[in-house]
Amino acid sequence: MDPESEGPPVTTVTLLQQMFASCTGAILTSLMVTPFDVVKIRLQAQNNPFPKGKCFLYSNGLMDHLCVCEEEGNKAWYKKPGRFQGTLDAFLKIIRNEGIKSLWSGLPPTLVMAVPATVIYFTCYDQLTGLLRSKLGENESRIPIVAGIVARLGAVTVISPLELIRTKMQSKKFSYEELHRFVSKKVSEDGWISLWRGWAPTILRDVPFSVSMPLQMSTWSIMKNIVAKNGFSGLFTGLIPRLIKIAPACAVMISTYEFGKSFFQKQNAQRQQY
Repeated sequence: MDPESEGPPVTTVTLLQQMFASCTGAILTSLMVTPFDVVKIRLQAQNNPFPKGKCFLYSNGLMDHLCVCEEEGNKAWYKKPGRFQGTLDAFLKIIRNEGIKSLWSGLPPTLVMAVPATVIYFTCYDQLTGLLRSKLGENESRIPIVAGIVARLGAVTVISPLELIRTKMQSKKFSYEELHRFVSKKVSEDGWISLWRGWAPTILRDVPFSVSMPLQMSTWSIMKNIVAKNGFSGLFTGLIPRLIKIAPACAVMISTYEFGKSFFQKQNAQRQQY
């Protein structure tokens, strides 16, 4: 075939550019969605105060965090006083009485864990998809499944030690020196592999959500079981809260990532012309 008839070469984005695009998407998602979950938890706390040692779920659209209530006397952000009549009222009163920064009180654990996990997953997924398509062809249907599994395995493996450290920090207020001593002692006693304790259950939880794996039970069977137990309305349990939080989070993350790749692709194409 005449090389001149093949058209212009396809401009790709570099690994660093993909990482930057996914990192930007993760940070924007965290900044936009975190206030909604802070308000949700504050509303829950005023109706049913969290007792000492009680766990509650903090979810910002990128990652779920299982948090433990702090010891008595600590003025945690979810224990601050206030009587809210609803979501909008909570937003306004928190901003007026505590300052706008309070809406991002739960942001640090996201930036420490969810952002690296998101960057690793999206970047690995794109890199593996491109590699497999070049080897197996564009129409191979199993490529997204394989890429999703491997990318999630990589993300979970890298983040597992951070998960252990985060859990320890939530159980008690640790200084950085105390945290360093804890990690050093754990490694010396149980070896480096101890930092990845809990890796297998996390894989079993996260991998199925990263790929379309064939299930033993059909969707129709699952729906029938839900209707039998909880009625037709059971199919829509939790729909409104998830739409308010998860849908915008996914939209911001994916659109920012794709926009970033498109931007870098155009920049790379312009450089090639010169």
